[in-house]
Amino acid sequence: MTKGLIRLCYRKIIDAASQKAWDKFVFEDTYMEFFMQAQFYNQENKYATFQELVEHVPNADKLHYLTSTAAIGYIRQLNQIIPDIANVSGKLCLPFTQFKFDIIQSHVHHKEAHRIAISLYSDPLTWIDTLDNQLLIAYGDQREALRAGKEIDTDMIAIQPYLSISSFQPDECQ
Repeated sequence: MTKGLIRLCYRKIIDAASQKAWDKFVFEDTYMEFFMQAQFYNQENKYATFQELVEHVPNADKLHYLTSTAAIGYIRQLNQIIPDIANVSGKLCLPFTQFKFDIIQSHVHHKEAHRIAISLYSDPLTWIDTLDNQLLIAYGDQREALRAGKEIDTDMIAIQPYLSISSFQPDECQ
């Protein structure tokens, strides 16, 4: 009856070419935070890139977390709805409660090299079927309601770049 429970992950890439206002604010503030935090790990000014810092300076991988603090307020502004992913009606609809922040690359002297990713993980969804390139889903665990023959609200989400199924729990009653 259903394929099972899934969680979707949307990996939002933000860099100097990002056009949306929210993305630009996140870009600017995370770059500034990276720049300030990198100074602590690079007191002798030996390294210019994030990759060099992580490779040569102990604990520099903490820069992911330290830089993420500049994005937290912006992520709260999303009101737990994943941006950029709309249903077939054009409405943003995917709730999330978990996220992961990563610095893809950055440079202490060249802001335009700064590139980050925010991975947003949806709340559990009941995956009912796939029609063409659309996932037919219901919010939450609706497997029992479907087995009981109840009517449930559904939505359709297009399969698209940077959107993936991050976890899957098959329906045991298939």
